[in-house]
Amino acid sequence: MSGLNDPAFFGDRYAHEYDERTVLDPAPAVEFLAGLVPGGGAVLELAVGTGRVAIPLAARGVAVEGIEGSAAMVERMRAKPGGSSIPTVVGDMADVGVTGPFQLAYLVFNTLFNLPSQARQVDCFRNVAKVLEPGGVFVIECFIQDLTEFDRGQRVATRALSEDAVHMEFLLHDPVEQAVTYQRVTFDAEATTLRPLRLRYCWPSELDLMAQLAGMRLRERYNDWDRGPFTRSSRSHVSVYEKI
Repeated sequence: MSGLNDPAFFGDRYAHEYDERTVLDPAPAVEFLAGLVPGGGAVLELAVGTGRVAIPLAARGVAVEGIEGSAAMVERMRAKPGGSSIPTVVGDMADVGVTGPFQLAYLVFNTLFNLPSQARQVDCFRNVAKVLEPGGVFVIECFIQDLTEFDRGQRVATRALSEDAVHMEFLLHDPVEQAVTYQRVTFDAEATTLRPLRLRYCWPSELDLMAQLAGMRLRERYNDWDRGPFTRSSRSHVSVYEKI
């Protein structure tokens, strides 16, 4: 399963269908992020992907740069209107291979969890802090893992079923590594398609400690991009960390 630790693995497997399978409205995230840089300052998106957030944010007058592990994802972004104008480095987002300085860095849609270990997630925080201006902010969007989903560390679910195909999901949970390995499988008359994924999840308190180690502190935390209150019932969060 070593390919799951490769920064390019996810994008290379999913780039050809990412936009079609990821039906998410970027508008709330764009509105939230643009509000943090009212002067249209310099911004960095980690795991910029196909530009779902970066392109409309740049259209608001924000100077967006990107980092992306997969050249295939970047190719998709550059083929879109406005995508080719976003400077993007192809590389491991944990290394943050840009110079900055930036007023804002952000990482959306749980993508911090694509980094394979706690050590690499800590590296990401530290390297982001190095390219932020004093007082700059790092915004992350993450889910909160529901451990009750698993029975003896496993879960099998049918995602969709029709007369022509069945879409299933197989999951294994490792509580020591705080990791969930997914295999999303489509069976149809033509073929069996595999879509593997491994996520190393973090609790909010763990993220706060990573930020502290990097010289940042939690400024705000919300349930979502609409700034709903974060509570014990929240299943996701948008957290804003400020460089001290």
